[in-house]
Amino acid sequence: MKKTDFYRNARTDIPGPLSGIRVLEATTTWAGPMCAAVLADFGADVIKVEIPSGDVSRSLQPNLPGTEISFAHATVNRNKRALSLDVRTEQGRDIFLELAARTDVVVENFKVGTMTGYGLGYEQLCEVKPDIVYVSITGWGQFGPNHAAAGYDPLAQAASGFMSVTGSPDGPPTKAGTYLADDLGGLHGALGTMAALRHRDQTGEGQHVDVALQDALLFQSNGLLTLGAMGMEPTRSGNEFGAAAPANVYECQDGAVFAGILLDSHWRTLAPIIGEPDLADHESFATRQGRLENRELCNILLANWFALRTQEEAVSTLRAAGLPIAPVNTYPQAAKDPHVLERDMLQQTKLKNGDTAPITGPAVKFSRTPTRVRSCAPEIGEDNAEILSSIGLDAKAQQALSASGVIS
Repeated sequence: MKKTDFYRNARTDIPGPLSGIRVLEATTTWAGPMCAAVLADFGADVIKVEIPSGDVSRSLQPNLPGTEISFAHATVNRNKRALSLDVRTEQGRDIFLELAARTDVVVENFKVGTMTGYGLGYEQLCEVKPDIVYVSITGWGQFGPNHAAAGYDPLAQAASGFMSVTGSPDGPPTKAGTYLADDLGGLHGALGTMAALRHRDQTGEGQHVDVALQDALLFQSNGLLTLGAMGMEPTRSGNEFGAAAPANVYECQDGAVFAGILLDSHWRTLAPIIGEPDLADHESFATRQGRLENRELCNILLANWFALRTQEEAVSTLRAAGLPIAPVNTYPQAAKDPHVLERDMLQQTKLKNGDTAPITGPAVKFSRTPTRVRSCAPEIGEDNAEILSSIGLDAKAQQALSASGVIS
């Protein structure tokens, strides 16, 4: 299918499937902002509320090359409006409540009890908006023995068991190279938000949505938690694929590939390609179990074949035969991949300093309500006047708030 065929019935009058939904985001760093970023990408009007000095994500290094704009801020705060507001003050709290009364969703990811201490917890917001969908994303959740402990991405990776199965078999437990727990927590927060909105639209009832980073990792553990509960301890397998062989990273003359034989039919196709036609139906290789028992020899056969070929030759040969293979790219290489570009995973976006940067685009594609990076990450308090005017605060009142430090 061509891209134009997929989008042939696309609408251009709304920003996405969540158009008309307003989200008030009081978050920091990554998990909460990621949840709100997904909702913003889907077309929701997201107001990012941050203290006048700015959210942590604005200072995370590195900056986009040639700018003073943090890569994290540029990535996770696109498509949002910005309100600088010190909710720790009485005036800031009252303004937040006034906005919440006109909002569908509140997203927060502070330590349990923090927002309640500000007078902005779920029960307190229900007093001004009974059907509010209130999403809390924390390390350990709103209840449980650890609920009050500090919770961050690597802690969730450690406690969940994820680190114990990541890395080389003879190496130490290893964390992911990305904010994986935060990302999954944010995604589950967005899923929970949309499910709660569906329930609200059907019943008129709002609710508190509780997302824990550890829970998100455990849910995405491919059933390893169940095996652990039944006495089995999964181990690290590096780049091997436990249920299939051969499946590994193999070095070519100019780079690496990941190739895997998942089906017996794959092996019958591969054997003659690598110069071993007699092994296509050999009892030691023709079945998945046989290949698992001879994993080391399978790896040697493939490694020898790949070593004589370029990465491009290896990928084109195996793909032409319908076999699973992909180049092992760096991020700079992935950023040049024609497929990545065709999928709009990089979208040229004008930044606040006037430069243009390729911002990572939304993952989900909607044929009827397409989504895109509509606007770059805003400056601190960029939309103060517009947002505060919408609740009746005129220029004089805003000047007073600025003078007292409630807004910037």
